[in-house]
Formats: sequence, structure tokens, C-alpha cells
Amino acid sequence: MSTALMSNYQPLSIEFINGSGAWLTDTQGQRYLDALSGIAVCGLGHAHPAVQAAIADQAANLIHTSNLYRIPLQEKLAEKLVQHSGMEKVFFGNSGAEANEAAIKLARLYANNSNIANPVIVVMEKSFHGRTMATLSATGNAKVHKGFNPLVEGFLHIPYNDVGALNELSDKDLNIVAVMVEPILGEGGVIIPDAGYLQAIRTFCDQHDSLMMIDEVQTGMCRTGKWFAFQHEGVMPDVLTLAKALGNGVPIGACLAKGKAAELFQPGSHGSTFGGNPLASRAALAVIEVLEAQQLEQRATELGNRLLDGFKQSLAGVKGIKDIRGKGLMLGIELEQDCPELVGLALKEKLLINVTSGNVIRLLPPLIMSDSEADQIISILSDVIKAYLT
Repeated sequence: MSTALMSNYQPLSIEFINGSGAWLTDTQGQRYLDALSGIAVCGLGHAHPAVQAAIADQAANLIHTSNLYRIPLQEKLAEKLVQHSGMEKVFFGNSGAEANEAAIKLARLYANNSNIANPVIVVMEKSFHGRTMATLSATGNAKVHKGFNPLVEGFLHIPYNDVGALNELSDKDLNIVAVMVEPILGEGGVIIPDAGYLQAIRTFCDQHDSLMMIDEVQTGMCRTGKWFAFQHEGVMPDVLTLAKALGNGVPIGACLAKGKAAELFQPGSHGSTFGGNPLASRAALAVIEVLEAQQLEQRATELGNRLLDGFKQSLAGVKGIKDIRGKGLMLGIELEQDCPELVGLALKEKLLINVTSGNVIRLLPPLIMSDSEADQIISILSDVIKAYLT
């Protein structure tokens, strides 16, 4: 590894030079089945022909102009996201952290416009919202905070999936202007909340005239079997954040707003040099067109059920397995012990996985995966887990 790079990553000693669909090829010509999709980024797999063609064509015409001028592709993309989400307005940045930063700024503007001093944004323990100073302060993980004190003030962390803890805040003298939540905890261990949890947050926000802000950076773009995970509960947020799979690898993030949050940003209140430029917008439009044409939200449900049922059958009775859970193509296999070694063990078997929260194997495979590739993931990973636990 080059000494010219800062040491904030610890990459595995493998280099990929080519990708196709659900597969990656390394410098030795070895093929690996990708069950991680760049951490939920490559929902359409690698080198998808429609995205590839869109990027190449756009790069040959116009990559960037800046938001000093109208960008028709950005406008079209915003209209598509509004159509599928039910939101009203969109701001484009370059990442999930930037999308969440925009959401936090919307909450602060909302407080300012309402003459609310010392505003509080309620956030969840074990959450992850990014690594900028504001988003890491919102994140409910002490490891992410370490070394960066003093953190940005104005965040109150409560337990995830705990309606009682949320409602107890009603009795406290707090200026709560927003509740920011992931519909499924990704980095926090693929934690799927109880049915009705998001609806309870919506009710709380309505009662307190607060913004409901949903972070779908990891869950959005059909991964959980709906275009957006909040749609499983039929609620509508005031603010919605997206990134990762939106560009299938091309950096782009989006912060969507509705109702009282939709008109908060005005000229000069927020911006991004690269956000929503022609290249990124064209790539994201190509992604949406494929998702629409192939109805991949339904495919995510089918594949997710196949994987979930397959793992439950294959790992039935295996000691050391605590839980197997999932929603669409977002799955977690929780062990009773920390298991970071499983990443390397699976790599030896040409399978790419991730371990998060210490003891949860996280699977985020591409939505275009075949049934046989899903069965390969089940077979390979089950054997690796069984060998590890025995």
C-alpha cells in the first residue's frame, strides 16, 4: 500500500481491475462473487451496460457547468425522485454525509424561522449518518466520535426501536425540532425495527410540530423491496436523504423535502460545487430507468426471501447463530461472538461480505443478481460460517 495515502483505511490486500454484474475480477484473474455491492452502492452490479453507456455519452458531451446555470438533467432527475418518493423538492450533493448535512441544516433553519433557541434533533443510538462534524455528531457510535470533541451540539441520542423512550421526551423541557432516523440500522447491525415504529415517530413529530427526517442512504433505491424503506409503513417524512445506489458508483447524494421543510432553503443558504452536475445526474437517471423497467423493487423482495429462507434452512441448528434477519436485499446474520475474521475467510472462498457492529455479517448484494448466484452466496457463506463456529 502506498505510503502517500493517509492511514484512515485498512484495505484488504486485493486489487480489483474489472467487474461485471455480481462479479469482480482481481489482478490475478480470479473472480469474486460480490455480496456487498460496494456497501450498497452498486445496486445494478458492476459495469451495467445502461449506466456505462450513459456515463460515456455524457462525458463526451458535458461533465460539469456548476449550479450557476440551469442543468436540465438535474431537473429531470429531481422530478423522477419526487415522483417515486412523494416528496416535493430536492437538493443534490455528492454523498450520503452531504445529504444528511443538508437535512441537519434544514432542521436548524426550521428552528431559526420558528424563533426556537437551542434546537434539539433527536437521533438514535447505534445509528450512522456520516463523518462530517455534524453528521458524526448525529451518529450514535462512540467509536466514530473518538478524537473529534467537542462535537456539534444539539443532538440527543435515544435507543433505537424504543417508542417509549421517544414518548418520554414529551415530558422534558426540550426544543425538539426534528427526529432523524434510519428505517433499518445498517452500520448498526442490520436492525429492523418493529412494525409501527416509523408511524410512532411520525405521530410524535406531528404532535410536537417537528420534522421527521429519514436517512435512506443505505436502504433507498429499491434495496428493501420498495423504492424507499419508509414506504413499507405508509408514512411520509418531511425530509428524506439518499446517496449510495442512486448513482451506482458515481458520487451523488440527495436531500428531499416536503411540506414545511420544502421551502426552507433559499438562494445562498446552502450549495455544492459538484452537486447534481450533468454527469452525476445522467448516471442517476440511467439507474432509475433500469429500476423502473425491470421492476427491481419486486426482484429485491424475491431475492431477499430466497436468501433469507436459504440461510435459515442451511444454518438451522448451528450453535453460535443468534439471529438471521433481512428486508429485501439487506440481510444480517448475527453471531453470538465477534467475527471480523469471517471477512477474510469468505474472501478465500471468493465471496465478498462485510462484518458490522462486531458480530453481524452484513449482506448487500446487487439487485440484478440471478437465482443461481443467490444460491451460491448461501452455499459458500453457510460453509464458511459452519467451519468457523465448529
